[in-house]
Order: sequence, then C-alpha cells, then structure tokens
Amino acid sequence: MKKLLAPIRAKSLKEVFIEHFESLILSGKLEAGQKLLSERELAEALGVSRPVVHEGLLELEARGLVTMKPRAGAVVNDYRTNGSLAILDTLINYYSGTLETKLLDSMVEMRILFESETVRLAALNRTEEQLQTFYQLLEEWDAVDMNDVAATTGLYFRFHHHAAMASGNLFYPLLLNSFKHVYVNISRQSFIDAPFMKQVAALHRRIVEAIAAQDPPAAVEAVRELIAYGVGHLKSMLNMTDREAGQ
Repeated sequence: MKKLLAPIRAKSLKEVFIEHFESLILSGKLEAGQKLLSERELAEALGVSRPVVHEGLLELEARGLVTMKPRAGAVVNDYRTNGSLAILDTLINYYSGTLETKLLDSMVEMRILFESETVRLAALNRTEEQLQTFYQLLEEWDAVDMNDVAATTGLYFRFHHHAAMASGNLFYPLLLNSFKHVYVNISRQSFIDAPFMKQVAALHRRIVEAIAAQDPPAAVEAVRELIAYGVGHLKSMLNMTDREAGQ
C-alpha cells in the first residue's frame, strides 16, 4: 500500500498561476494575439505578488504559450506555432489524463512515423551487443507482472528507447527522452488490462525477431501493428468511460 501513498505537496502560488493561465489559453478563453494585463494589474487582480506573476509568465513563455515583449507586456501565442515538446506535458495535464481525440490522433501519427524509422534503422544497424539487450528485454516481458502498471510502462519505454539507441541515430534517443513523461502517461492509460498486455509482449517479440533477422519491412510492420493495437484498445477504454459517465 505504501507504493500508492506519494507525499502530499501543496502547490506554490507560481504553479497555481501557471496552471490557471494554461487552462485559459488552451481552452481558447484567451486567444492567440491577445495582450495580457500588465504584471502589476495581474498581481492586483489575482491577489499575488508581482514576482509570482513575473516568474509565472517567464515559465509560460518557456512553454511557448506567451511572448514577453519589452514595454508591451505578455501576448498570448498560438501554441501550435510557438510551442515546444514541453507543451505536450501541459496538454496531457490540461485534459486531466483523458486525451482529446485530435491530440491523441496527432500523437499516434507522430509515433508511427518516428518509431517506424527507429525500428527500420535498428534492423539495419543494430550490433550484436544491442541485440542481446533486446533479448534481455524480452526476458523481462516474460517475467513481468502484467498487472503491475508501473513495471509494464517502464519496460515499454525502455524497449522503445533501446530501439532508438540501436537505430544509430544520435538524436532519436534524445527525442524520446524529451517525450518520456507524455509517452509514459499515454501508455499508463492502456496498461491496466493484463490480457491486453500479453499481446503487447507478443508484438515486442515480433519486433525483436525482425531486428535480429535484419528485416526492416517486418520490423516496421510489427511496430505499426503494435501502435494500432494499443491505440484501438485505449480508444475503446475511453469510449467505455464516456458511456459510463453519461449514465
């Protein structure tokens, strides 16, 4: 039970400020191009200090949500144009763990492109040492408790990160690391069903078999099937949740 009891931490005023404006911007209540009140006016309206407002705006700018202009104040950005990978975590949190359909579909399209390429290159470039690591990861799939969501999501990420490493491309594993929190959050929503996880493990075995045989088309086919299977399962779970909520 102790594993379920993470320490409780009160949010700082800065964190509350950031979350409030993230919600206003991502919901469209504050539109792209709209100028915010001055830092002094925001502080007075929200009942916080100017340093809280200033630091919060700087963080919003780092996430691509606003632009700070000298002597003009902060202006709301179109996050699709100005946002970075950091905004993906914000989007997940904004939707409270339930992915909006357009966002989910966009992420799936990105994963198909990215992971098709990583396994294709892994099949071409993997070393014998990297292949042995793949076999070790398969042994972990055989031994893992399919009901342990934390263990399965962690193993899932490590497998795909290793595929990125085996691709030989220096940027792919770094990109996946940058995307890790969102990647794991999405996986966690699916990995609560042990029978589903057995098929996930089987598809990972197919990927390794293709990489071992240095067969790029087979590796790509297997990873695309894995992604499609996972997304189909996730969408069915989300639809079921929506139906239950509507009752």
